[in-house]
Amino acid sequence: MPGTPAGGRYRIEALAHASGATVRTIRAYQDRGLLPTPERRGRANVYGDRHLARLRQIADMLDRGYTLASIKELLEAWDTGRGLGGVLGLVAEVHGPWTDEHAVRITRAELDERFGGSPDDAALAEAVELGVLERIPGRDDEFLVPSPQELSVAAELYAAGVPLTAISAHLRELRGQVEHIAARFLEFTTEHVFARYLGHHPPTDADAAEAASLVRRLRPLARQTVDAELARAMRLFATRHLQQHLMDGEPGPAGARTRSVRLPATTIDAVQALVGEENTSAFIAAAAERELGARTLDALTTTHRQSTQLDQIG
Repeated sequence: MPGTPAGGRYRIEALAHASGATVRTIRAYQDRGLLPTPERRGRANVYGDRHLARLRQIADMLDRGYTLASIKELLEAWDTGRGLGGVLGLVAEVHGPWTDEHAVRITRAELDERFGGSPDDAALAEAVELGVLERIPGRDDEFLVPSPQELSVAAELYAAGVPLTAISAHLRELRGQVEHIAARFLEFTTEHVFARYLGHHPPTDADAAEAASLVRRLRPLARQTVDAELARAMRLFATRHLQQHLMDGEPGPAGARTRSVRLPATTIDAVQALVGEENTSAFIAAAAERELGARTLDALTTTHRQSTQLDQIG
């Protein structure tokens, strides 16, 4: 058969078949300098095992979200002897699991049973769109559940009386807020921790290996911080929410003082739209306390700076 490899030698068609890339893609990679120059035999190019390995390496890095320009830069570092072991280790660490959960499978019948017993195609489509469920090719009656914990929370909320549409809307809102937290944590750690390791493009093998080690150490911190702050906020708002409902229309406990203040109607409307009417007073109180705390910190900082300046002058 023409182009069949013999002893690690490939014509371009055989290389395409072995690597999963198209002939057109291989030629494009070659034009961009991503592949080593093939051996010329007569009028044909002959490729070897290193070309096959390089194509598989490129495909893997593309799957991880790297651009061709970034891949070329990394491969050039490899070809000049700088090494990719640390970089690939860093990539593997970042792309590794960020949770202890393991995906499970669930049938359509099991889903229907957990959520009311009646099929709901619209809710199913919504769950797939949100990534709570993933379709399995060739299996219309079975789904992959990336986070069993997330699905269990939805089932418990539904059993408590929360409509599926409200659960989906809440998840969309929550996901946006959590993604913002994740982005800020990454910006924070990049600025103060990882910048010194990732200043080179690409980073040296040693720096990349050290950065990978730090990822392993810092990986739990974001989750631990969010858990602690969520627990604090839930305790604060749940207590106020309960007090509001239990003591509605009754005099407050001894020592607790309340005063009425005038706020613009537009402010009240905006807060109610954000947190609901029942949480409006607690939200405004919490926001005021946070602002007072911030101003106290600013005042303390300013006082310290002024004191330091006076000491320097003296």
